[in-house]
Amino acid sequence: MTTNWYEGPLAAFDTETTGVDVERDRIVSAALVVQDAAGARPRVTRWLVNPGIPVPEGATAVHGLTDEHLQRNGRWPSPVMEELGRALAEQSAAGRPLVVMNAPFDLTILDRELRRHRASTLGRYLERTSLCVLDPRVLDKHLDRYRKGRRTLADLCAHYEVELEGAHDAAADATAALEVVRAVGRRFASRLERLSPAELHTLQAVWHAAQARGLQAWFARQGTPELVDPAWPLRPELRKAA
Repeated sequence: MTTNWYEGPLAAFDTETTGVDVERDRIVSAALVVQDAAGARPRVTRWLVNPGIPVPEGATAVHGLTDEHLQRNGRWPSPVMEELGRALAEQSAAGRPLVVMNAPFDLTILDRELRRHRASTLGRYLERTSLCVLDPRVLDKHLDRYRKGRRTLADLCAHYEVELEGAHDAAADATAALEVVRAVGRRFASRLERLSPAELHTLQAVWHAAQARGLQAWFARQGTPELVDPAWPLRPELRKAA
């Protein structure tokens, strides 16, 4: 009997940052969680980064990482970004789908850090393999589109009865996101089990774009000028004005 993808091998990636602007903010911590099957003991790799810029108090209030702690214990960004790029490429080459909650944020900020510190891009690390991303936010929003309420990781954990210990710690968040994807798979098995992770990757790009258009329309009705980027799982580089 073939194991459904949501019971099989998965990896999950998460970052904590100095803020929410992927073009300007920096990674201060990251984690990769690899699980060979549902219920198996996960293997966790953590990175701590001295970002080289001050960490705003608001960001510290979220993840608890202070300037002093990062300066004393964090590593320089350049080698860490190299390791992160290689680590994601290794998971992809091994055929493990990569769970990333709100992928356009974490993958884009990693791409910008690679450009900043390695004169490279995330795409270059993934040249020889195809990244297959599972984004619990996009999956849940598509499969249960009429449910009211927010869809943060904490909200999804509560809804799918997944334990979230130490929220806003990269390893804790990555582990919880991985378990949410397994729970989504089980709950919507009749709609998902015939789809491969690669097919789901392609579909999520379409679903996210549709979700972005819907949110953009809602913002327009509210008179909110905020723009919603439809790109998934990675935002293209912003073109600088001439």
